[in-house]
Amino acid sequence: SPPGLLLLTSFLLHVEEGRASPTRLVCDNRLIQKYIGEAKDMEKRAGHCQALPTLSCPTVLPLVDFSLQQWKSKSNEIKRREILCDLALLVGAVAGAQGQVTQECGARQLSQLYQHANSFILLLQTFSWEAGPWEPGCSPRFMEQTHITSIFLTYRQLVQGKLRFFFHDLAKDLCK
Repeated sequence: SPPGLLLLTSFLLHVEEGRASPTRLVCDNRLIQKYIGEAKDMEKRAGHCQALPTLSCPTVLPLVDFSLQQWKSKSNEIKRREILCDLALLVGAVAGAQGQVTQECGARQLSQLYQHANSFILLLQTFSWEAGPWEPGCSPRFMEQTHITSIFLTYRQLVQGKLRFFFHDLAKDLCK
């Protein structure tokens, strides 16, 4: 089963057990470390794919670097929305690249990345501190890239950075 499915399943199991918070995901630090490891592995495997094409149509990727001081001053809801915006842009970039990559190795890695990023989107949509439907309504900072490997690099940086810190911040509230 795809690892993204595991993420969603473990979350849903906790909800079904009557706990409204995804405590295992947030409170068990080993899980986010596992997702960071998977992001690194995908990036490495994509780098080993032979003859990955340069994208003829550049892909738009979010700039996922951030200042820790600024990050700490934001509410969890703002952080969640920012990560959702980054993930939505990343998923769009993967979908655009998938249309340009016919070679099996690269296509397989992109498909896996697409599943992982979508699972995080579904997960983050379940957290909400404000009522109402989710609307991206975002204008993330972005860059254009023609190298497929930069998509994997951006995903790893997002998981290792904002997502890891977000889970860490949630753990302070949920894991008492």
